[in-house]
Amino acid sequence: MEKKEVLARYFGYDAFRPGQEALIDAVLSGRDALGVMPTGAGKSLCYQIPALMLEGITLVISPLISLMQDQVMALVQAGVPAAYLNSSLSPAQFREALRRLDAGRYKFVYVAPERLALPGFQELCAKLPITFVAVDEAHCISQWGQDFRPDYLRIPEFLAALPTRPVLGAYTATATAQVKNDIIAALGLRSPVTAATGFDRPNLYFAVRRPKSKNRALLQEIEKHPNQSGIVYCATRKKVESVCQLLREEGYAAGMYHAGMEKAERTQAQEDFLHDRVQIMAATNAFGMGIDKSNVSFVIHYNMPASVEAYYQEAGRAGRDGEEADCILLYSPADVMTQRYLIEHSEPNPNLTADEQDQVRRLDGIRLNQMRSYALDYGCLRNHLLRYFGEKRYDPCGHCSNCLGLPREDDAETVKITKKALRAKRNEDVEVPALFEALRQLRLAVARERNLKPYMVFSDATLRSMCEVRPTTMEEFLTVSGVGAKKAALYGDTFLACIRECGQ
Repeated sequence: MEKKEVLARYFGYDAFRPGQEALIDAVLSGRDALGVMPTGAGKSLCYQIPALMLEGITLVISPLISLMQDQVMALVQAGVPAAYLNSSLSPAQFREALRRLDAGRYKFVYVAPERLALPGFQELCAKLPITFVAVDEAHCISQWGQDFRPDYLRIPEFLAALPTRPVLGAYTATATAQVKNDIIAALGLRSPVTAATGFDRPNLYFAVRRPKSKNRALLQEIEKHPNQSGIVYCATRKKVESVCQLLREEGYAAGMYHAGMEKAERTQAQEDFLHDRVQIMAATNAFGMGIDKSNVSFVIHYNMPASVEAYYQEAGRAGRDGEEADCILLYSPADVMTQRYLIEHSEPNPNLTADEQDQVRRLDGIRLNQMRSYALDYGCLRNHLLRYFGEKRYDPCGHCSNCLGLPREDDAETVKITKKALRAKRNEDVEVPALFEALRQLRLAVARERNLKPYMVFSDATLRSMCEVRPTTMEEFLTVSGVGAKKAALYGDTFLACIRECGQ
């Protein structure tokens, strides 16, 4: 099959997004690749599509169990044989996965970087026809970036021990110029084809508020998103707990997540959010990197995070499906003091020397000042973010709180009126909300019946596409954006019946 046929058959799209084809063609021609693409730009397709077209097995190195579980489940839903090898499997499940892998039953195998050094894994891989290795969240290999994972540094050694070096691709959503250079050098990418499609995400609305009461401001923002999923990031565990309690007292289905909770509690909280059993998650930055949930409609930072990279990564978990979403920062000067305290009292990284640790803390202090600069900027917020990541834009975006002239202080009524007008403008062309709600409820029922996360059945964007196309036949259903052949076979009749019923 040609790459466009693969795109349509497995993923239900009829056209590539910017940057995807260059990265796909690079891998297919045997070239290494580096993709820097914002969240929601279709980064995973840049390695999944060539992997489906190449002979042999693709090994995907991914940092978190939840992330690989989501991606494997999504691939299986699309009709692609895939598996993960991690500690979430029982010994019997692990042995069965290895047996199937050895028998050539899988096209994709997802592993954490820590597994590369485990006894026996290298020997197993040496026997397998691994033709492509994709490194997801590749910024984790840089000591000077967010989320440094020392085990990523083992990847070149692992590749060197294979009988034949496979094609290597590295992919990330968050990387400054320095981090991009670190990725190329540390992974040993060979003259990679690089596609950096830019960091702008036009569907995201950015705002900074400096409210007298953060609790009141938080509730005002959440009121704008009835029945929609969102995340509230807090700097400390104590604040996570108080925010969660506030939301529950106000009648919201809210959960919480922080590193002080038992592992089973954290897992349950995350599953409740992913399965839409809770609407809002209050969390520290321990939550989110492995969250592939497409229908997050708002991310609110109750406290300012420690860096622009962290802010952009966390805020970017909103609007992954391309739908309009809000990214709100509730700033106060006390946030800066809290983050400075956390930096100064952070646990030292045992993989760094004392001098390197001092350098990391110095860079953390610089990054904190840069984040504070964003919070205090009265210019275009989108342009501030883009400049930070090395992109020059001169025209105001017209779609952030500063460009719209919204007040930062607690003029609650003005904020409410202005944002209401903005919402009306955004949604003036939305069609058949009753049909969308019916499809959303059907999706939830189907997901619960199959023990799936709702967005893995269909994303909100795909449901909206159904509302626009209003298919009545299977042929028309296959023209809906995000509907591939396997999902059409699984769910087509059920969703078509709902559309016909609502159309009567």
